[in-house]
Amino acid sequence: MRKLTLYNIQKGLRYLRHFGFKEFMIRLRDRMEPEEVPYGPWYEKHRATQEQLDRQRMRRWKEPVTFSIAVPAYRTPQEYLRAMIASVQAQTYPHWELCIADGSPEDGALREALETYARDDARIKVSYLKQNEGIAGNTNAAFAMAAGEYIGLLDHDDLLAPDALYEAACVIEEAKSRGGAGPELIYTDEDKVSGDGKEHFQPNLKPDFSPDLLRSNNYICHFLIVSRRLLDRVGGIDSGYDGAQDYDFILRCTEQAQGICHIPRILYHWRTHAQSTADNPISKQYAYEAGRRAIEAHLARCGLSGTVACKKDFGFYRVHYTVSGNPTVSIIIPNKDEKETLRTCLASIFEKTTYRNFEIIIVENNSKTQEIFDYYKEIDGRNGVRVVYWDRDFNYSAINNFGAAHAKGGYFVFLNNDMEIISGDWLEEMLGHCERPGTGIVGARLYYPDDTVQHAGIIVGMGGIAGNILVGLKRGHTGYMHRESLQQDLSAVTAACMMVKREAFEAVEGFDERLKVAFNDVDFCLRVGERGYLTVYDPYAELYHYESKTRGAEDTKEKVHRFQDEIEYMRGRWKALLKSGDPYYNRNLSLSKWNYSLRSRD
Repeated sequence: MRKLTLYNIQKGLRYLRHFGFKEFMIRLRDRMEPEEVPYGPWYEKHRATQEQLDRQRMRRWKEPVTFSIAVPAYRTPQEYLRAMIASVQAQTYPHWELCIADGSPEDGALREALETYARDDARIKVSYLKQNEGIAGNTNAAFAMAAGEYIGLLDHDDLLAPDALYEAACVIEEAKSRGGAGPELIYTDEDKVSGDGKEHFQPNLKPDFSPDLLRSNNYICHFLIVSRRLLDRVGGIDSGYDGAQDYDFILRCTEQAQGICHIPRILYHWRTHAQSTADNPISKQYAYEAGRRAIEAHLARCGLSGTVACKKDFGFYRVHYTVSGNPTVSIIIPNKDEKETLRTCLASIFEKTTYRNFEIIIVENNSKTQEIFDYYKEIDGRNGVRVVYWDRDFNYSAINNFGAAHAKGGYFVFLNNDMEIISGDWLEEMLGHCERPGTGIVGARLYYPDDTVQHAGIIVGMGGIAGNILVGLKRGHTGYMHRESLQQDLSAVTAACMMVKREAFEAVEGFDERLKVAFNDVDFCLRVGERGYLTVYDPYAELYHYESKTRGAEDTKEKVHRFQDEIEYMRGRWKALLKSGDPYYNRNLSLSKWNYSLRSRD
């Protein structure tokens, strides 16, 4: 745990004023929660060993690429400057140049130090600017010096891991060996390091490219490497987004990049000190407004209609997509008996839902009680409700496919009968995403009745095959890197509440009826993903889930046998994905814990 200093106390008071007491205490408890796997020892265990670094230095490259490391310098403290340069000189990959643009002409000591480095090491190039041009202008000046095929961005007081360029060179060479041109954008995991460089903390273990997560937060950030081709097309840093210039640059790069590669290793160390944004985000609130504008400009370039709002957590955003037109949504609800459960579900839909162009299809599944059939007579044909009858054995996939066959809408919502709406705009939220070109599925944030998380997305490999993430997290808490509360792309979401674009549903011919109960939603999402569609988790569509009242317990030999068969089916069908790992979940995170804790074994 970091030491409690006067500076930290002052920072805490600033946050208290910003968040208010209740939300401040939630965040404080989250920060004080002990790590299940302490990061410091984990980092030491997983960083490259000296033996590995020595082997990397001995490697001979057939067609080496040159990296230009661009650094905008401004009144850089000597100790940080020397540490930054030393971290570049320590790279095990030898083909690099360091391009430093010094925007502080009045700082004679800094100039003298840079002149010495440039004289002693021909790989270090320095440009002395007549005046400070801000981070954007200074970075562009560093870009102008760069002669490499790839350009990396390094802040003047941060540090690179010694194997950072080596790992990037490996992925480029691998791509070229397969006949490609190499990725045009590469990013790595990162952590923070104390001012004295001794303490590593707050690792940012990232997913592979997730456009919706990037619109929620600049999760890519450091270490960023772009190809010369991409940089020439994008055109450098825009000073109009001062404070969020890197965010705007990354958004523009991802829009045009032909190949985006994520390296899941901690290869960048973001230094924290009293003046840095890393340790004092409240000090640059103008930057968050610039970030909001950058996202809105990005949406406009992508042809998407939406508005962006800053969340209370600094540097995090909410995108609200505009629903185009008034498309019909077909809500499909399987039901067996459970009159009161169904009544509660329907009442919440009718009383709370603000989007009104929907129909409800109840798929009756072998009910036994007379009261449910009497209830069907009350509701069938009224208020857009239709009851259709499934008279074969229980098969969740087949029942939902049967309901979809009766649907009129261009969008389907598969909804369990044991759900209760919380947010009235849940359909607009999901529809805003689902209407977008390239989006096929949207999932919701679901709570148990005790206000703990039941579903915030599904991770493939979790618990063996697939499982919900952040289960049991208290409402109001947002988990690791605020992931529970952020719009993001995932491999799968639960069909307990899932919106699907009709064209995506028909492209894969619906749910696979060989999966009668378990994993049919996961399999469905993965097959839709294979067709190039995104699956989006939207935390602003909120519902209660009373969970599986209709199906009953998995407590018979037949049900246990069926469950094992479905596990084996998933293992066979998705063998390659289970081996390589969920692309939206970092391989350094645990698959046996549900809270984004570190993976403890090698």
